[in-house]
Formats: sequence, C-alpha cells, structure tokens
Amino acid sequence: MLNEITIMGRLTRDPELRRTDSGIAVTGFTVAVDRDFKNNGTTETDFIGCVAWRQTGEFVSKYFAKGRMAVVSGRLQIREWRDKDGNKRKTAEVVADKVYFGDSKKEEN
Repeated sequence: MLNEITIMGRLTRDPELRRTDSGIAVTGFTVAVDRDFKNNGTTETDFIGCVAWRQTGEFVSKYFAKGRMAVVSGRLQIREWRDKDGNKRKTAEVVADKVYFGDSKKEEN
C-alpha cells in the first residue's frame, strides 16, 4: 500500500514549534495550495494542515515564516479528536518527512 503526498504552497502563518513532555520537537503549520483549475474564473485554494517532527520540525520553525513558499513531502494522516463540547471530530493533515524551499530567499532591506 502507498500513502505519499507532496504539496507546494505558501505558509499562512509562522510555524509553531512545541515540544512533547519527553522533549521531542513538533512543529505545526498550514500551507495554502492553489488548485490547477479555475471555477468561474477564480482560482480556488486549499488550506492544508501539516505537522513536522524532530529535526524536520526544528528546521521548519527556524527557516520558514508566513508567506514563504514550501514543498512538503510526507504522508496523509486522518486524526480523530474531541472538541470542547465532547463531539467527535476528524482532521486530515500531512505528516511531513521532508520540507524544501519553494522559492529563493527574500531580499532583506
């Protein structure tokens, strides 16, 4: 069986680095990915949640920021959780194995 996904888009906010109780780094971020087709002349965008663990998470939190283009490669994961009212929810997210720069570094003034 195969579960592999690669997406390319811009980060919608700065990555958020956290650590587990045992000190393992985990970084969450969202990537805005434009679809290849247009609907009534407008491009639609998907906002895809991503999570990166350990060294990959530390790399993303250090070198990426809101608006930066990223290429994310990993696997799709469906995670179940309960909201504050106790309702069951499901979330699809990319568990990133590799994250690459999708653009050149912006010039700093």
